[in-house]
Amino acid sequence: MQTSELLKMMSDMFFDPYIIDIILLSLGVSLVALLTSVIFSLITASILTIYNFFGKNTLTIIINSLMSIPPVAVGLFFYILLSQSGPLGHLNLLYSPTAMVLAQFVIVTPIIITLSKDTLDQTYDRLHDYLFILKSGFILKMKTILWESRYSLMINVLTGLSRALSEVGAVIIVGGNIDYMTRVMTTSIVLETSRGDIQRAVSLGIILILIALLINIMLNLVKRLEIRAHG
Repeated sequence: MQTSELLKMMSDMFFDPYIIDIILLSLGVSLVALLTSVIFSLITASILTIYNFFGKNTLTIIINSLMSIPPVAVGLFFYILLSQSGPLGHLNLLYSPTAMVLAQFVIVTPIIITLSKDTLDQTYDRLHDYLFILKSGFILKMKTILWESRYSLMINVLTGLSRALSEVGAVIIVGGNIDYMTRVMTTSIVLETSRGDIQRAVSLGIILILIALLINIMLNLVKRLEIRAHG
């Protein structure tokens, strides 16, 4: 591929309604999954950090193990659950963006919980005596350690976003890769490559790489803020 052809392809891809629709859907699904996961994960990580209860270590090990769960297994689970013969088939969620959000939520959540718990454990150990003297309740403790760990937690969240955007196995199973409905960047790259439309596949690949680069730039900025905040 000549340089002029590559430049023309890169200029055209940003004005292609097909590609724009895929980008928006990809970002929409991943951001919704990430937002719901962050809320659930930070509360769960805070509980695991602050409280000691029976089965805590076992639960922590299970969550840590789920970090390596195969995405296709998650996709298969939701396919069985949401199919017409499944227990939730009456909701008609299979091959919809909602099903894709659910799959990404399950994939991303163990990662954010595990990373966030490690971060919060360090902060809670450092502030434990201070919080004990104040006789703080759970809400105040959670707010305090979340705020004190905000920069590290932002890095964890961006890591989760990167994982969600790169997902292909689960979303193609529960989403079906339907044109203008559930087709996202990763599944489109697979489809266009199999069709032999290398130009469109490369266009989507470049966009995905640019998004990954942007996430890494944000990670570096957050790390610098963290260094400044802690001297």
